[in-house]
Amino acid sequence: MKTCSRGFTLIEIAIVLVIIGLLLGGVLKGQELITSARVRNLVSLQDGVKAAFFGFQDRYRALPGDYASADANINCGATPCANGDSNGRIDAPNAAGTHEELLVWNHLGVAGFLSGSYAFSAGDAAATDANSPKNSYSVYMQLVYDNNYGTGTVPTKHNMKTGGQIPVEIMAEIDRKIDDGNPYSGAFQFSIYAPAGSTAPNAATCINGTAWNIVGGDTNCGAADLF
Repeated sequence: MKTCSRGFTLIEIAIVLVIIGLLLGGVLKGQELITSARVRNLVSLQDGVKAAFFGFQDRYRALPGDYASADANINCGATPCANGDSNGRIDAPNAAGTHEELLVWNHLGVAGFLSGSYAFSAGDAAATDANSPKNSYSVYMQLVYDNNYGTGTVPTKHNMKTGGQIPVEIMAEIDRKIDDGNPYSGAFQFSIYAPAGSTAPNAATCINGTAWNIVGGDTNCGAADLF
């Protein structure tokens, strides 16, 4: 007796293809939502730091970290606050050797402009969990007066470093959302800043010409948000 083998009908194949398409669409949409959430998180973090910076400046008529009268006007608890030198710059370090780029987080926190508690000791010279916040990818951020961003000769400005280990597609989307989308122009520019213990972002893999190198897929990029 002959047995008859039966293949898939066109309708069955079409149904399978539709299901596969829906699954792929769901995965891609889910990835897009995750990326959007990470972008919003980092933008919110940057905006919060900038709001704290300008709020402190407005209240004390001085820059956090650089404030020379912090011990008299800010309550740091049992131990008086450390002071900057009030030269109008958040230096790393200042002429007296104080790392104002670390002290800045302490001033912003104890003054109530930034959530979190950041301690500062006179001998602090590098970012630690005790004295500095991290980005969403567990790399220390930095608020400082320098020109460690962009390419070639750039002006020295106050800026907030995002820290590295951020995927290039996240960097590109943030740049498009808050600036001009170009890693070498505007108020949001590529930076090779890397705190101790982390690997510096590489311009050769994060950037392609004058654009973020999305195709390259680098997962260790960073930028500076200029004030």
